[in-house]
Amino acid sequence: MRGILKAYGVTDRKVWVADSFQGLPPPNLDRFPKESTTEFHTFADLAVSLEEVQRNFERYDLLDDQVRFLKGWFKDTLPVAPIDKLAVMRLDGDMYESTMDGLVNLYPKLSPGGFVIVDDYNGVIACNDAVHDFRKENGITSELFPIASYGAFWKKQS
Repeated sequence: MRGILKAYGVTDRKVWVADSFQGLPPPNLDRFPKESTTEFHTFADLAVSLEEVQRNFERYDLLDDQVRFLKGWFKDTLPVAPIDKLAVMRLDGDMYESTMDGLVNLYPKLSPGGFVIVDDYNGVIACNDAVHDFRKENGITSELFPIASYGAFWKKQS
């Protein structure tokens, strides 16, 4: 997203990068019975440090004051994130809890006409469940479009 903003000379928008930068949390099956039983928290390749992510932005000359980082678990950082409004929200939480945390805390900030993109849709059943539960609980009827083999998106209506 930061690359697109730079290519089009857009300087009045921010790109928020929210991540634990330490992988995924252990599943909380007591609180979220639809959670995946896959032990994502043990997958070392899902833990990419903040410094490595910043180096990747820097490599393409995209690390500047338009990029903001929120480090920590979604359940802790997103409810208090200093984000006023969003045009696009792209979620890659893998799990039911993480996907739901993103939807619950960021969707109200998404502008009408904005887009929700969920990377793990059709890749992790628990992610699908979170998307379906959230949409049902909030009366969201916008068409859900699949993306290739994994992922889906919808446009927020007014």
